[in-house]
Amino acid sequence: MSQILRINTREKTYSFETPAEDIANLGGRALTSRMILNEVPATSHPLSKYNKLVFAPGLLSGSPAANSGRLSVGGKSPLTGGIKESNSGGLVSQKLARLGIKALVLEDKPEDDGFSMIVIKKDSVEFLAADEYAGVCNGDMITKLWDRFGKRVATASIGVAGEQRLTSASIQFADPKGHPGRAAGRGGLGAVMGSKKIKAIVVDDKGTDRVPLHDPEAFKAANKKWVELLTSHPVSGQGLPIYGTAVLVNVINEAGAMPTKNFRTGRFEYAQDISGETMAANIEKRGGVAAEGCHPGCVIKCSQIYNDKDNNYLTSGFEYETIWAFGSHCLIKDLDDIAMMDRLCDDFGVDTIDTGVAIGIAMEAGIIPWGDGKAAIELLRKVGTGDPMGKIIGNGAAFTGQALGIDRVPVVKRQALPAYDPRAVKAVGVTYATSTMGADHTAGYGVCQNILGVGGSIDPLKKDNNVETSKTLQIATAAIDAAGLCLFVAFPILDNPEGLQMVVDMINARYGLSLVVDDVASLGISILKDELEFNRRAGFTPKDDRLPDMFKEEVAPHNTTWDFTDEELAEAVKF
Repeated sequence: MSQILRINTREKTYSFETPAEDIANLGGRALTSRMILNEVPATSHPLSKYNKLVFAPGLLSGSPAANSGRLSVGGKSPLTGGIKESNSGGLVSQKLARLGIKALVLEDKPEDDGFSMIVIKKDSVEFLAADEYAGVCNGDMITKLWDRFGKRVATASIGVAGEQRLTSASIQFADPKGHPGRAAGRGGLGAVMGSKKIKAIVVDDKGTDRVPLHDPEAFKAANKKWVELLTSHPVSGQGLPIYGTAVLVNVINEAGAMPTKNFRTGRFEYAQDISGETMAANIEKRGGVAAEGCHPGCVIKCSQIYNDKDNNYLTSGFEYETIWAFGSHCLIKDLDDIAMMDRLCDDFGVDTIDTGVAIGIAMEAGIIPWGDGKAAIELLRKVGTGDPMGKIIGNGAAFTGQALGIDRVPVVKRQALPAYDPRAVKAVGVTYATSTMGADHTAGYGVCQNILGVGGSIDPLKKDNNVETSKTLQIATAAIDAAGLCLFVAFPILDNPEGLQMVVDMINARYGLSLVVDDVASLGISILKDELEFNRRAGFTPKDDRLPDMFKEEVAPHNTTWDFTDEELAEAVKF
C-alpha cells in the first residue's frame, strides 16, 4: 500500500505512515481536502506552523492511463482564508506515485531564516541547504536542479514571490522539457511553501517498478477505449491540440463574454491579435512547438512553446486565461508583451490570473495607462524585487484594490475572477460565487453548456437551469481532480455517456475495486462537503457566496446583469 510521507520542516525530519482508514481509498483533491479538514485548524493563520501543505497524486497517477498525471496541492489559502486545492501538470505526480507515496505533507515551520530543499528518492529522503538558491527564478532553478540531479528528476519550486510569502504566490513545476510552465497557481500556496522555508522539492523515481495493476488486461482494454475517446472528440482531439486553450479567445469574444477593461464590456476589438490562431501562426513562423503535453502520457497536448521574434524561447503553457488577464482585461493587444508577462509570472512564481487582474486594477487607479504593455511589463518586474509596488501586485487583485483605493475589484472570497463574464456565462458565474475555492472557472466549467454546446446547451444569458448545471459540474470536477485526470477530459465525457464508465473501469482494474458510476458522484459530493465544512469552521457564511456589486451593471453586447438571489445560489451547495 502507498504511504504518507510527512516532512517536519522545523526539525528537518521525516516519517512514513500507513494511511488511516478514512483516507486509504482517496487520492488527489479528495485526499488533500480530507487531510486539511482533519489536520489543519480552520482558524489558524495560513502562514503559521499549524497550516500544512499536501501534495497528492490522483488515483490513476503513475499508471498508463492517458492524461492522468495531474497533481493536487492542498492547504489553507493565504489568499482566500479558506481551503484550497490547486491543480497542476508536470512530472511530480507520476513520480510520487511510482515511489509509492500517496501524499507528501509539509508540516510545522522553521524557526530560522535558512531555506532548504527536499530530495526524495527510492530509498532516501534528504534535506539539503538551499540558501544559495534564494532569489533564483523558477526557470533558472529548474536548470540548476537538472544540472545537479539529472534531467530525469521532477521538480517543484517557488520563486521570489513565494520566498516573500506574497498571497498570489504559486508553486511551479518543471514540464517534460524543463520549463516552469506548469503551476499550482491559484490561492497563494507558494507562500505556504515559502513560510516553511522550502525552496524546492526534487523527486527521483530511478529504480522504481511500474505502478502495480490488479488486472493489467482489463486496464489495457479500458485505457485503449479512453485514448480513442479523448483523441476523437472535436475539442480534446482537434481544437486544443492545434490552438491550445487560446482557441477560446475568438469563441468567447464572439459570444460577448470576454471581459474587457476590467469587466466593462464583453468584447475586445483586438481579440484577433491575441487569439489562438495568431499564437499558432507565430509559433509556426518562429520555430516553436505547437502541441505538447504538460506531462508524459498526455494525448490532448494543449501546451506549447512560444518563441519571441528572434526565435528564442519566451514562454510555455501559454493559456487563454493568461492571455485574457494581461490582454483584453488590460486592453493590451501585443501578444508578445502578454507572453513576456506570462514568462515573468512563471519565473517569479505568481498566479497569472490574479496578477493580470491586479495589473488591470493598477490601470484603473492610474498607476500605468490602459493598454500599455511595456509599462505593464515594468510594473510586473517589480514583483521580482523588494519594491513596495511589486509586493502590492504580487499579493493579488483584492489586495491591490485595497492598497490603491479602488472599488471596482472583481473577486470572490478575495480570489480574482477568470476570463468569462458571469453576466454572459451564468453557469460559470454560479461557480465563481459558490465554489469553495473562491472565483474559479475550473471548479465547475459552465462554459461547456453555456457557450460550447458540450454536454447539452443551456442559455448563458438566463438564470434557468444554470444553478443546477454549475452544481453538477462542481461535483464532477471534484471527482476528476481526485482521479488525477486533466480537466479537459470532461469535454468527451460530457458528450459520451460511456466516458465515465471507462474511468471507473480503469480505477477498478488498477486497485481491484468494484466501483460503479454512481460512486463517482458520491465521491465528488463528499469532497465538496469536506471543503464546505472547513470553510464553515474558518468563518465563511452564505454571504461569502456572492459576486461583487459591480456585476449588477449591464454588460454589452447583451446588456445582461447578474441577477441571482442569495437563496438561488445557496442551492448550488446543498447536498
